[in-house]
Formats: sequence, C-alpha cells, structure tokens
Amino acid sequence: HALIDAFLHALGISLFVFLMMVVVDYFNVLSQGKLTDSFKGGRKRQYFISSFLGSLPGCLGSFLSVTFYLRGMFGFGALVACFVASSGDAAFVMLAIIPDTALPLFGLLFVLGVGYGWLSDILVKRLGISPCAACDQEMHHLAEPDCRIWPRLGVWAHLLRPHPQRLVFLGFMTLATVGVILGLVGPEEWDWIRIAILVLLSAALFVLLTVPDHYLVEHIGHHIARHHLPRIFAWTLGTLLTLAVLTHFVELKEVVSGHMVWVLLLAALIGMIPDSGPHLIFVFLFADGTVPFSVLLTSAIVQDGHGLLPLLSVSVRDSMLVKIFNLGLGLVLGLALFFFGY
Repeated sequence: HALIDAFLHALGISLFVFLMMVVVDYFNVLSQGKLTDSFKGGRKRQYFISSFLGSLPGCLGSFLSVTFYLRGMFGFGALVACFVASSGDAAFVMLAIIPDTALPLFGLLFVLGVGYGWLSDILVKRLGISPCAACDQEMHHLAEPDCRIWPRLGVWAHLLRPHPQRLVFLGFMTLATVGVILGLVGPEEWDWIRIAILVLLSAALFVLLTVPDHYLVEHIGHHIARHHLPRIFAWTLGTLLTLAVLTHFVELKEVVSGHMVWVLLLAALIGMIPDSGPHLIFVFLFADGTVPFSVLLTSAIVQDGHGLLPLLSVSVRDSMLVKIFNLGLGLVLGLALFFFGY
C-alpha cells in the first residue's frame, strides 16, 4: 500500500510540475520574453515573490519557484528565499493544530526568506560558487521565426490534421483529468490543491489545442516531456520509495529523545529529507509542549516538504547547495533562540 501511495504521489507531483512548465513557457513566449524579464528586473522583487510563494501552505508555491529558477527567471538567492519560507504540507497540519503559532511563524519565515535570499546571493558571489542560473536549453528561441504560440493558418488548420504528438498529449491530458477528478492522482479530497491542478489542466489543454506543431514538438515534446519529465518522475518516485521503506522500519518518535539540543540538531538533520512526513513529529511535539519554539523554527526553516524534488531531477548540486544554506540558517537561529530560552 505504501509503495502504491508513493507511485501515485510521484505521479501527482510530476503532473503538476509538467503543467506548470507548459503554462509558464507559453506565457513567456506569448509575452516575447517579458515574463522572464519582469522577474530578472530586480533581485529584491524576486526575493519577495519567491518568499511569498514559499509561504503558501503545501508544495505548489515551491514547485512554481523551482520552475521559474529553471527558466532563469529566479536567481539562486530567490530559490533559497522560497525554501526558507516553505514548510510544505506540514503547514496544513500546523494551521490545524497550532493556528496561534502557525500564522506568526509563516510571517517570520517570509521575512527570513527575503533577508536570507539577499544574503545568499552575496555569499555565493564572495565564495565563488556558481549555481546554474537557468535551464541548459533556452526555451523560447525568440529569434526563430517559427517560434510562435499561434499558428499562421489558424487553429482549425492543424486540428483537422493533428500531429501524432498532439494526439498523444491530448490522450495523456484526458487520463490525467479523469485521475484528478476521481482522486487517483493528487489529493483524495476536494481542496484548493485539487482545484488548482484542474485549473492548470484546463490551461495546459488550451495550450495543446492551439499551439502550432513547431511549438508542440520542440517546446513541449522534446524539451519538457523528454528532457525534464522522466527525470522529475524518477527522482520523485525514488525518493518517496526510499522514505516509505525507511519509515516502515524506523519509528522516528523513538529517535527523538535525550537532551533538547540534540533534538534540535536532529530536527535540522531530518529537515534535509525532501518530504513533509518526517517533520510532522516536531509539530506534534511542539503542540504537546514537549519541545520549545526553537526546535519548531529550526525544522520549518530547513525542511521544505516535496518542493525540492523537481530541482533534484535537474541539478543535485544546486539542491544540496540550497539545503546547506538553509541548514546553516536553521542551526544558527534555532540554537540562538534555544539558548535564550525559546
């Protein structure tokens, strides 16, 4: 049962990332690159937008920030800001059981994300670290005359004789829509995440029906579907399967014992795991009054739910850099608050 859940969860994450890539690239081409330029226009703007996306409960905002990073719209500091602010699916649990603490915590994480994102860009420059700033293949080839989002002869011309890839994508989108509606892919209950995925499905379906064959084959087929999607799914599924096996044999609640400093360090180390589940133990321990706020803050800063999985499929190095930067902030602030009695 856990293995099936991991497969379906990986399928849902990969579907969302694929849809976001399709929609973001479409609007970027539609705006002739102005969408990218609007994010590149100022680092401060990136920090605020990315930190806000990370502050949203769940992993959808993180997935979107990773998509922007891979398109060169966000810099490394903005990506760090997002993951500092993000608490993944644990945010929903915190809102349910500790709402009086959750809302101020989210606000604090947003502020920390903005400030630390700015500091991270300074540090990587001073240390000579060169994280990848964009995807290794430009997505919108604006100089090419064939790169357009609307066919010269109109939509009906290519729908009357559809390209084979268009038929494959439409079949895939139909199955995905049915799976989401039935609760087989994505959340089982009707919530805003499920509705957001359906909205994205509708937008992506519009793209698939209207774009010319060149855009369909080069942008969606060759680049997104073949270059990114298999690696995203493989990394996501592999990580979730590994976690499912580990949690079957290890009872994390029994691990949390001993002196509180070690519990805080453990919270930081477990925060390196790209999954929301293991971090929930610190939410419940805080709700019970077993651990102080410093432990909860450390866990919230370092962990980011599933948000890092799409980046892992593209750059393990950048993923580790983000985690190391956030681990440093989590430990410094967590230990400082702990020794001041919080």
